[in-house]
Amino acid sequence: MGGILFFALFELSGCGLMFALFRRQGSGVRLWLGLSAGCLLLMWLPSLYAFAFDFTMKANLLALGTAVLIGAGGVFSVWRRGGCAVSRDQSSDTGDPPLKLVLYLVLPLLIVMAYMQYTHTLRPVDGALHTGQSTYGDMNLHLGIATGLVNQAYPPDYTILPGTLLGYPFLMDAMSASLYMMGLPLRWAFILPGVVMSGLVMWGFVIFSWSLTRSRRATCVAYLLLFLNGGLGFIYVIDQAIANPQAFLQVFSGFYKAPANLVDYNIRWVNVLVDMLLPQRTILSGWMMVIPALWMLLNAMRSEKWRHFFLLGLWAGSMPMIHTHSFLALGLISAGAMVSFTIHTAKKDRLRVMGLFVVYGATAVILALPQLMTWTFPQTVGGGSLRVHFNWVNNRNGRLIDEYFWFWIKNVGPVYLLMIPAALMGNRRQKALALGAALVYCVAEAILFQPNDYDNNKLFYVAFITMLPLVGQYLTALYNRLRGLPGRRLFASVFLLVSILSGGLSIVRECVSDYQLYGASEVEAVEWLQDNAPEHAVILTGTQHNNAPASLGGFRLVCGTPTFLYFHGVNYQRQQADARMMFENPRENAALYNEYDVQYIYVSSHERSSMAVNEEEIIELYPLVFESGDVRIYETDIQ
Repeated sequence: MGGILFFALFELSGCGLMFALFRRQGSGVRLWLGLSAGCLLLMWLPSLYAFAFDFTMKANLLALGTAVLIGAGGVFSVWRRGGCAVSRDQSSDTGDPPLKLVLYLVLPLLIVMAYMQYTHTLRPVDGALHTGQSTYGDMNLHLGIATGLVNQAYPPDYTILPGTLLGYPFLMDAMSASLYMMGLPLRWAFILPGVVMSGLVMWGFVIFSWSLTRSRRATCVAYLLLFLNGGLGFIYVIDQAIANPQAFLQVFSGFYKAPANLVDYNIRWVNVLVDMLLPQRTILSGWMMVIPALWMLLNAMRSEKWRHFFLLGLWAGSMPMIHTHSFLALGLISAGAMVSFTIHTAKKDRLRVMGLFVVYGATAVILALPQLMTWTFPQTVGGGSLRVHFNWVNNRNGRLIDEYFWFWIKNVGPVYLLMIPAALMGNRRQKALALGAALVYCVAEAILFQPNDYDNNKLFYVAFITMLPLVGQYLTALYNRLRGLPGRRLFASVFLLVSILSGGLSIVRECVSDYQLYGASEVEAVEWLQDNAPEHAVILTGTQHNNAPASLGGFRLVCGTPTFLYFHGVNYQRQQADARMMFENPRENAALYNEYDVQYIYVSSHERSSMAVNEEEIIELYPLVFESGDVRIYETDIQ
């Protein structure tokens, strides 16, 4: 209950702040911005205090007090000015989208997303903990960051590689760590913000699309194309099913056989709900931030007031350690928008418009630079991740797997063909955003910013978000022009079906997926460690990605899984080799136990299957202190 109250107070504080800053917007827009700001405050404030007090209860309570003061100041400001002067002109571009439109679009998919959050987040089954297909991997990383942040000094280290600065954007997981410390069970400390942020992303996209197009039909089309996306992978499924009808059943039971993610057929433009927002929590928080930023950019270009550009700069400047890719994509979109918007401005006003963008950019850079210098640049540039690479995942050793345009058409679907005509049809502000989206596309097609080339999709998707309302507008205009043509509705229905079938099948498959993440013995072992081991104790384990002591208990390891460490661009090879030597030759490598301050040795089926664990020698040297099922824990004499 304490964690829920803690979360609610931050949300109320965010609403108080945004109701004051955007007092002339519609109530729905202000509520959406306020709830998003509440999440922003909860992600950042505890970490700011943690630099002085570590990530402790004290830091979190001070953060709560600060948030309440900020919210109260906003409420007082609104009261002092006589309330919110809400625009009543529903024909103006600042009005709320129709409530029914919001409810009809957001509620169904939010219920689906909430269901998957519930089933995929440490769901208890007979003492074990289960998850789904898409979360089987990434869930472990985020759990480990959240549990490892508890009472940790700042700036934090990787608990799966102690001594290495945590350069991965961790503030979404810090939010869950705060809720966990405030009394929410770990499972619910993930589910609660996951569901709330999912709703804010969906709601925010409706508001952004409506503000950009003022069209119910365009907003509906854009919404479906975004959240039910998936490309033409269903064609390969149908082809397989013709040869073997059982192949269709594999869509719903096989591991990554759904049509929006068929690696064997170079289908990589995955469905955003099940393969991005659900498992990759930093993307979820990044979209919760970047959609309001895009709306603020549109609002700032509409008003051409320095205040709105300054507020946008404050919002954008907080983004790097929430989601660095979204921050980069926003910067590129803003740069393109600045060029286009300035060109289409009267000559006498161009310097003034340029100055407004400079206010925005300078504010964002001042806030973002310390984050980038502390965390992002050392890990990305220092780790050698930055490099030239053409055509995303379609380039293997300098040769394209598929013909260039066919690759994008089969991945994104027919909507890919409509991007340019949709941009050309737009007005001044729409063209500005479209040029920015094109800049993101070009940069992401040419440069990799991380070891895994696949992760550039985090840039592409922000451009996709920006362009889809314009595509919806273009399709709506095209549909209206075809009025009176026989088959118009059939053609529109076929287009939508082709565009969303792969995504829809992938969502159904994810809803029924079920995999054991941690066995009952592993859960019991972590509970024993939490009751008996010192906080932040170093434990020698294998390098499996579903590492129970690290993920469920936040304990420090000699070396965690290369599955995470390699793709984060950090050097782990020495620690990995040392961990293996300690397992296989514990007597000869006693000095390594002291060097790494190993306090416990964790042996399970994972360790036994991945290396030649010399358990006979371990038990001769160290006492067995826990045993359940296939899990054994030995205690060293190192304190």
